[in-house]
Amino acid sequence: MTQPVSPTQQGRPDKGAADAVPVSGLRKKDGPARGSGLRLDVRNLSLLGVLAALVVVGGFTEPDAFLDTGNLQLILTQSSVIGVVTVGMTFVITSGGIDLSVGAMVALASVWATTVATQEYGFAGILFTAVIVGLGAGLVNGLLIAYGRMVPFIATLAMLASARGLALQITDGRTQIVTVKSVLDLGLPDSYFLGIPPLVMMFAAVTVVGWVVLNRTTFGRRTVAVGGNAEAARLAGIDVRRQRLYLYLLSGLCCGIAAFMLIILSGSGQNTNGNLYELDAIAAAIIGGTLLSGGRGTIVGSMLGVLVFTTITNIFALNNLQSDVQQIAKGAIIVAAVLVQRRTSAHGET
Repeated sequence: MTQPVSPTQQGRPDKGAADAVPVSGLRKKDGPARGSGLRLDVRNLSLLGVLAALVVVGGFTEPDAFLDTGNLQLILTQSSVIGVVTVGMTFVITSGGIDLSVGAMVALASVWATTVATQEYGFAGILFTAVIVGLGAGLVNGLLIAYGRMVPFIATLAMLASARGLALQITDGRTQIVTVKSVLDLGLPDSYFLGIPPLVMMFAAVTVVGWVVLNRTTFGRRTVAVGGNAEAARLAGIDVRRQRLYLYLLSGLCCGIAAFMLIILSGSGQNTNGNLYELDAIAAAIIGGTLLSGGRGTIVGSMLGVLVFTTITNIFALNNLQSDVQQIAKGAIIVAAVLVQRRTSAHGET
């Protein structure tokens, strides 16, 4: 007696089959995932090796200055601001997007939070304004990309220009000095806890939260799924547009926090704040192992990338090398990292 043929056997998806696809199982291309964790570990170990080599170089070229406790604290502090921005950027790139406006959003949030009217509300007013402005800019990006169906490159490029222009209009080209003592005190050595600056502790907290969210929550798995294969993620029941909106909101939030940290660090708000942060954040994420085409991201690798770039900048500054040499070195590192990614991906697909 002939058995009835199920819809699945006929080549048609069974009702509810899409919902049965596990989010964690979505990948850009079918193929074994075996060894991917090992590759990431090797990449992180390689970055640690690069960082160790840079420490040796710095200690050899300028032993007294580079290995000074104050200089090491400075490296960590400078890494903190761009590091927080890079956490948000890692999520966005993992989802297959890009955000070219992070530096401009930091500038806008920093100047809006340091106006005379805002400073009248003290510490809470500055922090609240910086975060809200960052979230607002991220919301605009998210709406344009997720629901306006604009290409992330174009939408965030428009935000870059608009936010820079608005920041310039607010400041009229002048530096806005912070007069709130409780904010300024966080940048002083007296506020250090066990020799650790408050900005570094904030950076560590954001990094830990980012790692947990990306690796241990449904939100993180959905982010990877959207970046790996947006259509498969949609069929699995994920609201791709809403997820993308949330991701750009997250990027804006990180920019708002970074703006507040920059206010503490510099004691002022300027329309030039955050210059080229988008380059540094994207570069740090890429060399850390986050796949530029989406579907794979690593917070630990991104943070190691931030430390590598900041250490290079510090060594160059101590050795009185010009900034153009620093930019050339960063560009070479980015190219090398992308080539390594392509080679790794090619081996993974064979």
